[in-house]
Amino acid sequence: MGVFSRSTPTPLDGVDVVLADLDGVVYAGAGARPYAVESLNAAAAAGRRLGFITNNASRTDASVASHLSELGIPTRPEEVVTSPQAAMSLLTARVAPGSTILVVGGEGLVVEVEKAGYTVTRSALDQPAAVVQGFAPEVSWKDLAEAAYALHLPEDEGGIPWIATNTDWTIPQARGIAPGNGTLVSAVHTAVGRLATVAGKPEVPIFTEAIERFAAHKALFIGDRLDTDILGANRAGIDSVLVLTGIDRPKHVLAAPAGSQPTYILGDLRELFEPYPQIRVRGAVTEVRGARVRIDGADVIIEAEGDRPVDLLRAGAAAIWATGRQIFGFRVPERLYADPFLRP
Repeated sequence: MGVFSRSTPTPLDGVDVVLADLDGVVYAGAGARPYAVESLNAAAAAGRRLGFITNNASRTDASVASHLSELGIPTRPEEVVTSPQAAMSLLTARVAPGSTILVVGGEGLVVEVEKAGYTVTRSALDQPAAVVQGFAPEVSWKDLAEAAYALHLPEDEGGIPWIATNTDWTIPQARGIAPGNGTLVSAVHTAVGRLATVAGKPEVPIFTEAIERFAAHKALFIGDRLDTDILGANRAGIDSVLVLTGIDRPKHVLAAPAGSQPTYILGDLRELFEPYPQIRVRGAVTEVRGARVRIDGADVIIEAEGDRPVDLLRAGAAAIWATGRQIFGFRVPERLYADPFLRP
């Protein structure tokens, strides 16, 4: 089959449910990412059901749905799967409803804790039965300190459970990249010397919840982070798209370990509808359309750049990934990880 054949599948072929991350994929801060709204609406118009999965615990599913609707993607609250919802699945398996839970986070987390039948406190003096921690811009040193006070005793020595909605190190904002919940969880970890149980991506429960909620037969997940979005989709057995409009950049793609390698690499979401080019391997040369990359020992050599930067990145990534070697074992030309793609 020729690379330019109309019968070459697109990433959407055979897909009944498109699951999308939010920050860095659909929006950054309040504003939509370029081409995201029209592309997702086009996928819905073509018969795919849309669902959204977010690790951001600061807002409720209703507020996220309202934001998406305002951006031009009509969305109902039940079409948004949040990490606080996944956290409640973990919490209810370990702590009886009616218990007092110390919440570090914002409205999105508080609402889910209360919906699950728990009482919310902000103080370790209230003898909470567990700590649940999620991102919110208003989280302060005092909040982290209360978590540390409550978690001073390891769980295997009789201490209480500690559940984190997610551990994303960063979060895209309109002004750039800001610290995410992972930095806040790490601060508590440094103080108490114990690890949280994580509910959101890259753990599987949040994907399982989405697949069951949307009754998906063949889902496609779109994310912008290799270490959470793509790793989680791979663990859940879902085909994945890494779109270069958010956190991870071409240099991260080239260095992706086996578990975090996406099914598809897209410059932006318009490419969901384009035939995805075949990867051809001839000896040491990997070719994607007109882009050709050769591995010669420790050297990665660009034989032809092709017409589109994304094809060169696809060829380079496929060539490096196929070796099973880590990126620091190669000499990589700067041109291969050039970054002309959309950024937050």
